[in-house]
Amino acid sequence: MIALRPGGIELRPHLIRIIGLIAALLLSVQVVAAAPQTVYFRSADGRAALTGYLFQPSTPGPWPAIVMLHGRGGPYSSNDNSDCTFVGAGIASPCNAGALSKRHAMWGEYWSARGYLALLPDSFGPRGKAHGFGRFTHDDPDRANVNETNVRPLDAEGAFAYLRGRNDVLAGEIFLQGWSNGGSTALNVMIRQGNQQGNQQGNQTGYRGALVFYPGCGQTALLAPTISTTAPIAMFLGADDEEVSPQICQHVAERSAQAGSPIDVTVYPGATHDFDEPSSRRQATSGNQAAMDDALVKANAILDRWKN
Repeated sequence: MIALRPGGIELRPHLIRIIGLIAALLLSVQVVAAAPQTVYFRSADGRAALTGYLFQPSTPGPWPAIVMLHGRGGPYSSNDNSDCTFVGAGIASPCNAGALSKRHAMWGEYWSARGYLALLPDSFGPRGKAHGFGRFTHDDPDRANVNETNVRPLDAEGAFAYLRGRNDVLAGEIFLQGWSNGGSTALNVMIRQGNQQGNQQGNQTGYRGALVFYPGCGQTALLAPTISTTAPIAMFLGADDEEVSPQICQHVAERSAQAGSPIDVTVYPGATHDFDEPSSRRQATSGNQAAMDDALVKANAILDRWKN
């Protein structure tokens, strides 16, 4: 109840407590949604200086970690990236930690809330292409120096080395996640890692496992038609994907599983490319909401299982 008094309004003690609780809740929401930390590290090529965005858990470390690889649109929102070129230390750009796409921000906050240190490397901005690329631009020559076969896998390996060098990361529990072009990159990282581990007689020195969302699996997208790896892979595909072929990815997974690689595939009926993009426009498509909800739960359960 609010009591009137001369000169103003007097709030009852219980109302003051309620207002305090509401204010604390709003503050906590603002903290959760705060922009991630911007960090810098080198690609494994030894030349490219990369920018990354770090989502840090609120619980004490050390933590398991996950590297998130953006797709061909880049890590930033399409509302901000049209005029963006270079992103890097000392460079002012509208593409920054506060301009990440809804999907990348959602997943980064999702992992950090579950005790994972999440790192989103920007492969495009440090190479002057922060604007990203539109649909069906796979043959665009401007994408050659940010390709998913021999450029971006080195960025993922550089991110792995960066995390391994932090004292707040559990070195044996670093995972990989990628979407679309970043999903193809993740598969190529696992191919490279499998080859290296084979040469080193099975030593586990790389990513513990990979979550791969609607990747391109064609001959030009992957380093090999069969993935040979001892680290597990979980693939999430939309049956109605309008950009890449889920059938080709299923064939790659089947061949790889027959060769002994631990690969699990989930195909979502009615789901399209970018089914986990949380925008109302994307979620208005039939099948996407159910696919996103299931993938969020399943991805967390998979990583928890892989840690053990």
